[in-house]
Amino acid sequence: MSGEPCTICPRSCGALRSGTAGGGVCAMGDTFKIARCGRHYWEEPCISGTNGSGAIFFSGCSLRCVYCQNFKISHEGFGAPVTDENLIQMMRRLEDEGAHNINLVNPTHYARQIMRVLDRHRPSVPIVYNCGGYEKAETIRALKGYVDIYLPDLKYVDSDLSRKYSGAADYFEYASAAIKAMYEQVGDPAYDEEGIMRSGMMVRHLILPGQVENSLRVLEWIAENLPRTVPISVMSQYTPCGDLSRFPELRRRITQKEYDAVYDRMLELDLTEGYIQELSSAKEEYIPPFDLSGVII
Repeated sequence: MSGEPCTICPRSCGALRSGTAGGGVCAMGDTFKIARCGRHYWEEPCISGTNGSGAIFFSGCSLRCVYCQNFKISHEGFGAPVTDENLIQMMRRLEDEGAHNINLVNPTHYARQIMRVLDRHRPSVPIVYNCGGYEKAETIRALKGYVDIYLPDLKYVDSDLSRKYSGAADYFEYASAAIKAMYEQVGDPAYDEEGIMRSGMMVRHLILPGQVENSLRVLEWIAENLPRTVPISVMSQYTPCGDLSRFPELRRRITQKEYDAVYDRMLELDLTEGYIQELSSAKEEYIPPFDLSGVII
């Protein structure tokens, strides 16, 4: 990919990503940049289980969410360069530690490089593609056979909102098509005897303060377009992060009233397969420290 114009994500910015040099919207080069690697216990129970999910947090992002809880790595680019061989060693170590899966967190802008690595080493545990939903359907189709579990967000239906908060007016256009492509590829979820997901997909949605209507529209789209067998995870963990000086409406957590409105609509739509967080989940302690822990350089 080095030296070729990058069009892997919906930005199609044509950046010449080479080595560790930053390029395009994601500001990343062709070489992996990783901020943390280790077993993560704060995903949904069917992902984290008892041994933890083997989470690898990639630096950079093609979305520019102003409220991102991983702001340090997504916006500021914190992380260290990692070779293909060292990433393979990291995956092997997670397997040896008993991680239930290899959880690639925010992998979108490294999709081609990830396929290159998985051609060399295929872990014995499922590969989780944990993304913001802003994907090209053709990229998802190219990942067939590489990914076992898709874990996308569906952040917005409202294009004005996605433009304002994530710099992507076309978010829903791409995310909705990508999520359908994910389901076509992996189908209904399959679980092992311990209830750990082995294949399939789960759609996540984060409730934003003051944006209940957007959340309701997201739930309605899911109910109309995906089978009830697909679990959803509605997250109430929103915690003000990053520089929100231009967005005072986001400088608070969601209220009980907002939470109840979304929960009630889930029940009305019979979206009972999955999870909804309690309001007590809105704590900074659930944000992992990005300190290069577990990264092999």
